[in-house]
Amino acid sequence: MAGFRSLARQVRDPRCDLALRRYSLRKCLERFAPYGHRATWAHLCARHGIGPEDRSPDPVRLVAALEELEEARAVWLAYEEGFADRRKQEKSAGLRRPGHVDDWHRRTWGGHGVARCPSPAAHPPQPLAEVLRRLIGALERGPGRTCPVCRGSQLVWRQDLRQAPWSGPLCRDCGILVPPPALTPEAVTAARRAARHRLVPVA
Repeated sequence: MAGFRSLARQVRDPRCDLALRRYSLRKCLERFAPYGHRATWAHLCARHGIGPEDRSPDPVRLVAALEELEEARAVWLAYEEGFADRRKQEKSAGLRRPGHVDDWHRRTWGGHGVARCPSPAAHPPQPLAEVLRRLIGALERGPGRTCPVCRGSQLVWRQDLRQAPWSGPLCRDCGILVPPPALTPEAVTAARRAARHRLVPVA
């Protein structure tokens, strides 16, 4: 099975036909897709002017989309490297039990769905790398009362989503499922209360 870097080389290779280069970019999203596969593809298409169903897109646009994805992946890999180093130090110091953030991080290892968007049509407009920097910064600072990506306060708890995580606080302003460790207990409680007082369609 080809890895992310091998697929990225195919996206850039002018000797490959455009359909294969597009396919390779889609396959990259099976290795790294911060919003989930469908929402990350929709985001890249919208930002770089690629028709979601276009089998022969402009190669310049394809490469630009790949570069955005690669930049975001570099941000996440740096975070994972720092996370692994910290856990080694904590274990050496006798701290074996992981914290709340660590539990969440293990479920998102590799960065796939780290800021999942249940609806492909609703995702932050900022570049992926910027979204991940904001999210990581919030996790490192500690929990807050608003969405760490857009600072929106319209949070509502979603139940019975179609893929993992099966539930969580959805930001109705930017469309991401906010990692619970990034929110205070009061914000999570308010999101659950909001879900009880309004009908929220399941994505």
